Amino acid sequence: LDGSLTEDEFRPLRLMNGVYLQLHAYMLRVAIPYGTISPDQMRGLAAIADRWDRGYGHFTTRQNIQFNWPALVDIPDILDALADVGLHAIQTSGNTIRNVTTDAFAGAAADEADDPRPWAELLRVWSTDHAEFQFLPRKFKIAVSGGAKDRAVIPAHDIGLRLKRQDGALGFEAWIGGGLGRTPMLGQVVRDFLPAADLLPYVEAILAAYNLSGRRDNKYKARIKITVAERGLDVMRAEIEAEFARRRAVFRGVDTALLDGLRARFAPPAFREVDASGYEAARAADPAFRSFTDTNLSPHRVPGHASVTVTLKAAGATPGDATSDQMRTLADLAERHGYGDLRIAHDQNVVLPHVPLDALPALYAGLRAAGLATANAGRITDIVACPGMDFCTLATARSTPVAQEIAAYVRARDLDDEIGAFDLRISGCINACGHHHLGHVGILGLDRAGVENYQITLGGDGYDAPAIGERAGAGFPYDQVVPAIGRLLDAYLAVRETPEERFIDALRRLGPAPFKAALYPEAAHA
Repeated sequence: LDGSLTEDEFRPLRLMNGVYLQLHAYMLRVAIPYGTISPDQMRGLAAIADRWDRGYGHFTTRQNIQFNWPALVDIPDILDALADVGLHAIQTSGNTIRNVTTDAFAGAAADEADDPRPWAELLRVWSTDHAEFQFLPRKFKIAVSGGAKDRAVIPAHDIGLRLKRQDGALGFEAWIGGGLGRTPMLGQVVRDFLPAADLLPYVEAILAAYNLSGRRDNKYKARIKITVAERGLDVMRAEIEAEFARRRAVFRGVDTALLDGLRARFAPPAFREVDASGYEAARAADPAFRSFTDTNLSPHRVPGHASVTVTLKAAGATPGDATSDQMRTLADLAERHGYGDLRIAHDQNVVLPHVPLDALPALYAGLRAAGLATANAGRITDIVACPGMDFCTLATARSTPVAQEIAAYVRARDLDDEIGAFDLRISGCINACGHHHLGHVGILGLDRAGVENYQITLGGDGYDAPAIGERAGAGFPYDQVVPAIGRLLDAYLAVRETPEERFIDALRRLGPAPFKAALYPEAAHA
């Protein structure tokens, strides 16, 4: 601020504390560790949005929140306000270990080998300000999944960890070398079973091996995915195992003792007995409530309860944005009806993981009053999109208007329920913050001689059968994106075998040919 540092000197300092310089102002990225946030913390974010921003925040695909309009001079005060509610912006950027992420349904899903949140917190405590890993070759992202079904997209991370049980023992399947961006790759399994007690020394060994062998001559080839691809998984595995053998003895159980202390923080709430008759009566009486509960509820491990997804994708909304009033509403409703627990999901939505069925009518009424009761979780209008060229200096095209126009088109044709489950993702540049590679349909905005041009990819999947979407063909100008998606949807509706067959299933059954023909009718009839 006083000019004693040049921008080149200031840049690494601000980035390691989550401060970016964007198109119109500085942006502050705040970590929400493993997506778990308390009502008081949500209210703290709302207060920051009102006092130092423009009354809203943007939830990201990394379970963070971004404030797009803070003045640089105010950021120290914002960091103090974050600390008051137990939040921070440390290592939300820079070539360090970023926010550790996990499943938004952690602790509620019935298929968990173990709750991944204590393990994610252990990794967060260990990695924060870790002296050895503050200047890695490139940024580093870790995800932990606890369920038989991966809900944390672990193959798309630098390190992915899947909790599992083998012969009764708890451990991890460890992946390395995943990542999206300009060179998307799915990770590979480096250890089929890692005993749970060895987690920290093994993860530290991976980081140490990468820190030594990762490229520093070219930032576009510096991620661990490139290191693994260039050197081979077997070479990396040998170096990791050698590091692991040296480092394992140093821990001497300190990490497992710390984990034991952390587990108490993630104890389940005292779930109460539930009479679901009122819930069933409300479903029968109110079609809008029935639609919401059909789409936005997920099964819970405790009878009489459900997990509720609150999509931040209402008609005309910016995907991932929540106003300060909406944040306060979510905090109040979580306290009143959800045992005081909130989660931020990878798809830019908010989850109340523990809701008694008899509380759902009142919860729905509160959400509806705040504009948060959109019944589209997992539908085509539940679009994941980065801020794009409206804010980001790296973006080469707009993302938000494309998402809004596609959603408006689908709603105008009343296709949301007709199409069913559909994963559509949009990125405004090759850095892929919208995770377009993992969408059943992905859209990537690029600059072609000063004109926005949008590539469409088909067949991506981050969950059921991990896959990187394949480019369908030439890109489309901005005003042709919605018509192209419309033709794609019509083709799907024409070829699906049953209404239950999802787009991705039809694509896998038939291959891309009928969908490419719909996207490019001129080529199909040439």
